[in-house]
Amino acid sequence: MSTHIIQYEVKPDQADENQRLVEAVFAQLKAEKPEGLHYATFRMEDGVSFVHFVAYDDDDADLLRPLAAFQAFQQNAGDRIIAPTRRGAATLVGSYGFLGE
Repeated sequence: MSTHIIQYEVKPDQADENQRLVEAVFAQLKAEKPEGLHYATFRMEDGVSFVHFVAYDDDDADLLRPLAAFQAFQQNAGDRIIAPTRRGAATLVGSYGFLGE
């Protein structure tokens, strides 16, 4: 399993739009139900910071990028996001009920 965490901050006037685009990704995921993908997004209490947790059962899989809603989310990301975006692979140390356990 490969796990990645992406953290970023958006411009205050773009936070609701960013959330709308993320919600559209989850709507498409709910409709298509791709196997082997574990994905969660959180909007932090400051209202402008977002954290995405992505895990794939198959390390070589990329089940998000082909989704139309994800492509729409990424299309104008540079206009919404305040740099730098922090990305990195993560190793699960422990979890309870988080990744379908």
